[in-house]
Amino acid sequence: MAIQQRFGLSFVAISCLALTACDFNDDDEPAPMPPADVSYSYEVTVYNMTQGQPLSPVGVALHGDGMMWEVGTSASQALEVLAEGGDNSDFTGAEGVMASATGAGPIAPGSSETITVTVINEPDTFISVATMLVNTNDAFAGVTGHGLGELEVNQSMTMILPVLDAGTEANSEAAGTIPGPADGGEGYNAERDDADLVSFHPGVVSADDGLMMSALTSAHRFDNPAVKLSITRVE
Repeated sequence: MAIQQRFGLSFVAISCLALTACDFNDDDEPAPMPPADVSYSYEVTVYNMTQGQPLSPVGVALHGDGMMWEVGTSASQALEVLAEGGDNSDFTGAEGVMASATGAGPIAPGSSETITVTVINEPDTFISVATMLVNTNDAFAGVTGHGLGELEVNQSMTMILPVLDAGTEANSEAAGTIPGPADGGEGYNAERDDADLVSFHPGVVSADDGLMMSALTSAHRFDNPAVKLSITRVE
């Protein structure tokens, strides 16, 4: 009996030592793996429906809720630079833009281009797209603040974009004031000499219509709208 008691006590002691040696600290448990990044990719296709108005390289910006311009308000400098000279770098790099992409080059009349833009872990982004009609003083076509949150993979949306007037440069059509191939004149000019309000563009008049100082012809006239946009979520 004494041996059994000693054996039992020894077993208990060894067990206690074993338990003491074990470390069950929760801090040693492996940290949970962070969730994998999710990409949201969109193909943006811009169609030029005009007869004689090349489009500047398209600027595409994904951003949070909000507008990058609004009819009846003053254009930002980034929009002015785009609408007067076709340079979209300030537009796509504006504050609040989470992802952006730029077209490879001008889009000729009757042609189109598809641009892919991707944002990470942002399912409820908004899109703004803009391009200049380069044979004008400051006409541009675009859409801003359009929500993409409900667009499923392989689902598309199509819209016809209005041609807008940035309101930053008078629509004189005069030689030396239009950056496109019809004139090869000046692009962006920091001085604003128009209404300084974004509005729907009334179209060009041209020399063929009696505006003798115009560098444009009837081929450069356009109806409003003049650009088609298609957006497809691909990822």
